[in-house]
Amino acid sequence: MTERYDIVVIGAGPAGYTAAIRAAQLGMQVACVDDWRSAAGDPVLGGTCLNAGCIPSKALLETSELFILARDHGAARGLKFKDLSFDLDAMMAQKHKVVSELTRGIATLFKAHGVTWIQGRGKLLPKNNIEIAGGQPPLEAEHVILASGSTPVSLKSAPFDGARIVDSQAALEFKEVPHRLGVIGAGVIGLELGSVWRRLGAAVVLLEAQETFLPMADEQVAREALKQFTAQGLDIRLGARVLESQTENGTVAVRYQDKSGERAEIVDRLIVAVGRRPNTDGLFTEAARLLLDEWGFVHVDEYCHTNLPEVYAIGDLVRGPMLAHKGMEEGVMVAERIAGRETAVNYDVVPSVIYTQPEIAWVGKTEQALKSAGVAYRAGVFPFAANGRAKAMGATAGFIKVLADANTDRVLGVHLIGPSCSEIVAAATLAMSFGASAEDIMATMFAHPTLSEALHEAALAVDGRAIHLAQPRRAKP
Repeated sequence: MTERYDIVVIGAGPAGYTAAIRAAQLGMQVACVDDWRSAAGDPVLGGTCLNAGCIPSKALLETSELFILARDHGAARGLKFKDLSFDLDAMMAQKHKVVSELTRGIATLFKAHGVTWIQGRGKLLPKNNIEIAGGQPPLEAEHVILASGSTPVSLKSAPFDGARIVDSQAALEFKEVPHRLGVIGAGVIGLELGSVWRRLGAAVVLLEAQETFLPMADEQVAREALKQFTAQGLDIRLGARVLESQTENGTVAVRYQDKSGERAEIVDRLIVAVGRRPNTDGLFTEAARLLLDEWGFVHVDEYCHTNLPEVYAIGDLVRGPMLAHKGMEEGVMVAERIAGRETAVNYDVVPSVIYTQPEIAWVGKTEQALKSAGVAYRAGVFPFAANGRAKAMGATAGFIKVLADANTDRVLGVHLIGPSCSEIVAAATLAMSFGASAEDIMATMFAHPTLSEALHEAALAVDGRAIHLAQPRRAKP
């Protein structure tokens, strides 16, 4: 017998579970179909982000950073430790505890809001019918929201073997610290995973095929980041294209090519972190006639509506950055539009964060993008070295840059590298969401002493008015 719902969501990652909860809040009968299982084989909610990505990686990043702070910087603060060490098993147990608490929390939210959780793999059929793998009753929905997320990109030159050559998920489950670790890809995932294992003692080499480091970030930020990561011992090799990887005698032999020719590297483990692709495998039948674009993403309009009546796609399945918060906002938008509300997502102010140390964050246009487009702008930069709170923390690397339109003073982009930038970028995003000018940020009172004062000073620097920076004042036009 077919079960009928107002909305069926396929996928229970951040985009999917957010869409399901918001739709239920708006009074609709909602089912969420998901087939994710924990390492123990139990069905769990939260998708890749909670189970094998955002949350577990941040748990390991935080713990490993605490270890480095205590070991390398504790003595300067009068903190003395005898025979300081770490317990990798306990670190992993703490990570699993955090993940478990959050995934159970989503199940509690589903129950509180009346969302039906259907455990299994869902497939879109014609006329908004949903087939559930395993012989479960099919579903029929007035509206369908596809939110099946993404999966790691594999390389023919480095095929996964689940032991020595692994993806980003397996790299969060190592039972011991590799003596020598190779990472293919020096993007967000590669840098975060490389940082974790470098802090715990691995010699880490990152092989990046692109000649430019972090090309999506502001060039000035990228230069500072490369300097900081190199100082931490990350061996970042640009223009290094991997040709072949072979497992032999408990190690991995990697052959790659750079501007000097072919080279080889021997590592104990090799992480492939070259990006993710939309997870459309088995998501729909050919008869459903769902349209994909040339990159394999589900084709949608600005409101995430597909080519099919009352079928939507959100999150990593569709165009734009593969970020959990972007997918969550799309989930809210789609649920509210189905309910008849005129909601939209402002894709011009999607913040991005790399959770290394120093942290890197940005929102809006980069300086190189503005130059390429011929946009006249003014820039203000303020270093954390001149911020009182950063000095007290011993975290003075990095800066905040504010870019404002030269004619209107509207903030066009904010770029950050330094301590707690993942939190400070929220203030910049809020300001840009309301169309703030640099003058608006200048006129806003920031608490002292705080790291966020660096944002205030960077805005002041746009006009040559930074208080705690020797800077000639610019004459007004």
